[in-house]
Amino acid sequence: MLISPVWQMKRVDLDHHDGVVGHAHLSHYTAKYREWGDGAPLVLVPGLAGGIDLVAPLARELSKHFRVIAYELRGENDCFALRRRFGMKDLVEDLAEFLEWQGVERPDVLGVSFGGVIGMEMAARFPHRLRSLSVQGVGARFERGLIRSVAGLVLGGFPLPSDNPFVNQFFQLLFGRGPQPRFLIDRIARLCWQTDQSVMAHRFRLVRHSDLTRCVNRIRIPVLAMSAERDVLVSNQSLCDLYNRLEDVKFIRLPTGGHLAFVHDPRRIANEVITFATNDV
Repeated sequence: MLISPVWQMKRVDLDHHDGVVGHAHLSHYTAKYREWGDGAPLVLVPGLAGGIDLVAPLARELSKHFRVIAYELRGENDCFALRRRFGMKDLVEDLAEFLEWQGVERPDVLGVSFGGVIGMEMAARFPHRLRSLSVQGVGARFERGLIRSVAGLVLGGFPLPSDNPFVNQFFQLLFGRGPQPRFLIDRIARLCWQTDQSVMAHRFRLVRHSDLTRCVNRIRIPVLAMSAERDVLVSNQSLCDLYNRLEDVKFIRLPTGGHLAFVHDPRRIANEVITFATNDV
């Protein structure tokens, strides 16, 4: 059994809604993490921006059944991490080391958006380290549509103010159908801009060059794949190219929300994951 090096662990009790904060001292960075609830472990891998704070409402819903552990990806709290080049392979190895550091054996893993890509790569490279994998907002590859191209160009090529209302309307598109309340868009924009723009741009480049069809045939664990009807970043073709290659997959089309479905309706996402992990694995 793997044993966590608790003598290195720093924990701070917070309000029960915010979980418990700790720091895992990994080989290449110190990963801040947060835990909620009790039960079987579920590791929650955040997306391209916003880190733990953006997935916290989802984590709280999941904690009704799981001991949820969400951690920050490399670069989230230290943009200077980019001085040492790293790729998707390194992020997968960070996750593998984090599981070992935590002392959890074969946990359920949920990855959203960019975090789902990391989860897929992890399941392909280390098939015996996970019990199940759930993902939301993941396709086979990055597609060069207008919105995707503009996002990459803007993030990578221009220094942007975090309070630019025009740029922040991009988050409106990620919610899918219909206008969202201004306070919600402002909140999501504020959380996402907590991630340094250079880190977002680097992650965006990584996912642009990712092609999951080359590795998913090695995944042997059950996979829950969730995709919203109005996800502007993942096409139906990209979904089919990915999930038709999976050996054991349950696909759920979410009727509401867009790429940020995990923010739009965290209870629905949590219930799907709980049902899947409880009944189908």
